[in-house]
Amino acid sequence: MTLVEEKIKLKKSITLNVQHTDGQTEKPTVLLIHFSGGTSHMWDGVIPHLQQQYRIITPDLRGHGKSDRPATGYHIDDFANDLYLLLEELKIQGCHVVCSSMGAEVGLSLAASHPERVLFLVCEGALHNEYGEYGLFNGSPAEIEAEKGRLIAQLHERKLKTYQTPADFIEDYRAPLEKEVLWNKHFQAFIESCIEELPDGSLEHFYKNHVRTEYIIKYLDVRFEEYYQKTACPILFLPSEEEWNNPKIRHSLDYFSSLTSEFEIQRIEGSVHAYVWMQFPRKAAEVVDTFIKDL
Repeated sequence: MTLVEEKIKLKKSITLNVQHTDGQTEKPTVLLIHFSGGTSHMWDGVIPHLQQQYRIITPDLRGHGKSDRPATGYHIDDFANDLYLLLEELKIQGCHVVCSSMGAEVGLSLAASHPERVLFLVCEGALHNEYGEYGLFNGSPAEIEAEKGRLIAQLHERKLKTYQTPADFIEDYRAPLEKEVLWNKHFQAFIESCIEELPDGSLEHFYKNHVRTEYIIKYLDVRFEEYYQKTACPILFLPSEEEWNNPKIRHSLDYFSSLTSEFEIQRIEGSVHAYVWMQFPRKAAEVVDTFIKDL
């Protein structure tokens, strides 16, 4: 089946830019949800390895890529509701959800709020809270509030860089990835999808401050255990090597997984959080495909 990219208007809501399999198909559906600051094109290397067996849907989330960018509405529950409306528009009753970093948080919210729609969930993310017993930072209430205040102040200080040419934009993002020996053609295609031309002809990353800031501020108080308790589907946790070796994350992952009815944990050697889908697209797709077929 052919993959098309189009704008889809959600009922009484915004418009999302979506890549999806053209026409109706009897194949099982896989919904791919990108990370914060990502686009549907982060999945370009994965899709060819799934497309023959599955119907593919992968949107730019609100505030991302070519989708609408409203002034507010960037809680993970807002993103998840958009995806529910998208499934409604495409007349999909149930799907497998594969998601990365922030996308995993959104997928988890979708699975918790509409368990009948999510057949299984791959969480490459949503493995820990930000604060508290199952967070990366734990302390007294006063210490936690002070740490939140410090982070929020940093968010408000962020400045978006502008560029004069696509080559300048790409080089700025390529250099640190190449230094970490991550750069390949899949990163190249993804970075190209992040470029937005401003009215004066200069270039900027599409991920604007109001989107990023509201998402992060609302994320700080999310407690993922409350979502895992409401999920009904099998879950595949896919921690990166760094996450797996972090005792705090292992502690939270042990607890979160205990709240689920059925789960597996797999690791891809050399994987980096959020980037694994572009690092090792074939291997990552194989892990997903195997998990679906073993259900």
